[in-house]
Amino acid sequence: MLALLHTSPLHVPVFDALRDEDHQGLELAHVVNEDLLARARAEGSDAVAGDVRAALERAVAGGAVAVLCTCSSIGGVAEAAAGEVGVPVLRVDRPMAAAAVAIGPRVVVVATSESTFGPTVALVEEEARRAGLPADVRKLFVDGAWALFQAGDTEGYVRSVADAVDSVPGDSADAIILAQASMTPAQVLTTTTVPVLSSPRPGLAAGAAAAREWSRRRSASE
Repeated sequence: MLALLHTSPLHVPVFDALRDEDHQGLELAHVVNEDLLARARAEGSDAVAGDVRAALERAVAGGAVAVLCTCSSIGGVAEAAAGEVGVPVLRVDRPMAAAAVAIGPRVVVVATSESTFGPTVALVEEEARRAGLPADVRKLFVDGAWALFQAGDTEGYVRSVADAVDSVPGDSADAIILAQASMTPAQVLTTTTVPVLSSPRPGLAAGAAAAREWSRRRSASE
């Protein structure tokens, strides 16, 4: 079983749909804790490290052989707790970051929550160093979009993200990444010629692979 740690219930059907499309038969367990993001936005991600670890431990106690954190703001602290919970813990945006730097050095990180920038920019730079590639990371904040999301206006939220992406001059970026899973629907609305990357599909693929490998190792050792 792969557990998914979310900070919004809106992510549950998104990942269920991706599972049905790409990973039939994969058992998912959804853990939703909206307070983690609210506190991380207000106090920083380190402030919720203990609660994130506790959520991971509960998921493992419930049978998870791997955990995928779908929130970019707390992904780093979740990933850091892997050694303490005893199973692989992945952040959903790492495969996206690796793909972005492979395209080219000029990466634009688009976010609707300021708390997302620090962890995501650091992740892109980390993936560039790991691959031995240069990285020139820039930030684009979609002002006012998060209020639309919180108000339940997902259509307006997604449209504002797509408009912001399309405002990036095509000759100024090699790749544009949508830093939050909630922004993913904007990907199909953009008209830019610059590759626009989102995290759920590649992140779930990585989580599914980790769950299969951990289950195989566990079976082999029994």
